[in-house]
Amino acid sequence: MATLAHPVTVEEREPRVAGGPPASPPQQGDRGGSRGPGFTPADRLRRYRIGLAVGLTPVLMLFVSFTSAYIVRQGLSDDWRSIALPPILWMNTVILLVSSFTAEKARRTAVRDEGPGGLWLGITLILGLGFLAGQWIAWKQLAAQGIFIASNPSSSFFYLLTASHGLHLLGGVLALGYAAAASRLHRPPETRRIVVDIAAWYWHFMDLLWLYILALLFLAQ
Repeated sequence: MATLAHPVTVEEREPRVAGGPPASPPQQGDRGGSRGPGFTPADRLRRYRIGLAVGLTPVLMLFVSFTSAYIVRQGLSDDWRSIALPPILWMNTVILLVSSFTAEKARRTAVRDEGPGGLWLGITLILGLGFLAGQWIAWKQLAAQGIFIASNPSSSFFYLLTASHGLHLLGGVLALGYAAAASRLHRPPETRRIVVDIAAWYWHFMDLLWLYILALLFLAQ
């Protein structure tokens, strides 16, 4: 006589911790969690860099929207009056480029564990403040010519773009100051390397952003 027995499936239950959720099975490539034995300083540095990239995305989108508004407003009516860019902007650009070079020297010095890079950070900090002072002088020169933020749409965008960039660059100055302080406060070498590396990459981004703004102001007048 045929037996009508159905196969019985035994469900394996995951072990539970008292009062907590079931433990997740180990995954391939799992090295023990974000701070487990396999979580190396390189992994930590990579995560901070990814976080910086994510954090800079809204900044990039902000200036893309400014660019779109700049171009659209320029062709919207005939009240657009191009302004002559203050010559000091070119000197400010050179200062910012040099500061990016010194920031990179500080970053490589710290990452290669050749020292805290405090000297290069200090030079970058001074050059960054010099750039901001130069931008302030550029605004004063425009004001001396009677060109203010409300003079015409072109001047409004000039002040908007340069002020927005200046505020973000000021954040970079604070980051550089923190990195310089970390190098003097005897923080762990791994922490110093991460702080200097992230501050330097942020500074490079501000440098590239300024070159983009300057090209927009110069070429799209």
